[in-house]
Amino acid sequence: MRLRFGPAGVPIDYKGPIEGIPAHLRSLGLDAMEYEAVHGVRISEAKARKLGEEASANDVVMSLHAPYYVNLASKDKGVFERSVQRVVESLLAAEWMGAEAVVVHSGYYKGHESRESALKRVIEGYREALSRVELRTAKVSPEVMGKGSQVGTLEEAVEICRQVGRCKPCIDWAHLYARSEGKFVVRQEDVIKVLEYVERELGREAVNPLHSHFSKIKYGRGGEREHLTLSEPGGPEWAIVCKTYLELGYSAVTISESPVLERDALVMKGVCEEIKIKGPKG
Repeated sequence: MRLRFGPAGVPIDYKGPIEGIPAHLRSLGLDAMEYEAVHGVRISEAKARKLGEEASANDVVMSLHAPYYVNLASKDKGVFERSVQRVVESLLAAEWMGAEAVVVHSGYYKGHESRESALKRVIEGYREALSRVELRTAKVSPEVMGKGSQVGTLEEAVEICRQVGRCKPCIDWAHLYARSEGKFVVRQEDVIKVLEYVERELGREAVNPLHSHFSKIKYGRGGEREHLTLSEPGGPEWAIVCKTYLELGYSAVTISESPVLERDALVMKGVCEEIKIKGPKG
C-alpha cells in the first residue's frame, strides 16, 4: 500500500512556472497534485506534457479537476453539449499530463422530476464525452458532492462508474460529512462502510489507489458551506480516515482542499506517520 498527499492546485507558498511545481512538491515530501482547471481548460498541450514529464520525473501523481461549469444533468441542449465538451477537454488535458483521475462535478437535480432522471442524464453525458476521445490513462472521476442539490451521493457516484465503465469515483470525505450535516464520517465504521461499499460494487481497482479529497468543512442546512483548515474546529477528523486506510491496507491519493493546500497536506502526512509509529490500532 502507499499513501500519497498533495494540493488541489498551485501550492500557496510556490512562485514560479507550473512545470516547476512537481519538483517543489517533492522537495517538501509531497507526491501528488491535482491540476485545477475549474475555470476552464486553458493549459496548452505542450505545457501539459511538460508538467506531466516533470511529475513523472519527481514521482508526483497527477490528477485534474474539470471546470465547475459542468451540468451533465441539464435538460437544456446547449448547456448539456457545453458540459460534455468541457469534460472532453478535461480528459484530453489529463491524458497529456499523464493524469488518471479527472474529477467532475456531475450536475444538479433541478429541472428533473426525480433524482433517477437526473442521474440517467448524467450517465448519458459521461458516455457521450468518453465516445469522443481515445484514452490510455485518463478516466472520469465523478466527485461525491457536498450539497443535497447536487448529483453526487456516494451511491450515485458508484452507479455512474458502474454504467460508464472508464471511471473511478472521487471520494470527498468532507463532502460526505457536510451532505449528512455532520452525521457521517464521524467514526471509523463510517470510513470502512464507504471503502468496502466502493470495492464491493466496483472492484479493487476502484480503490487501489482510492482517489480522494480531504479538508475540514463548514456545513449548514442542505450541506456544504466552505472548506476549512485542519486547525479549525469541526469535522471530519483526518485521523479516523488515515487509521482506516492503514488498518485495511488501502492505497490512496489524498488531495488537500484546505485553504492552506500543501501545508495541510503535510499535516495529513504527518498524522499518518505518527499513526504508523504507534500502530494503526494504537
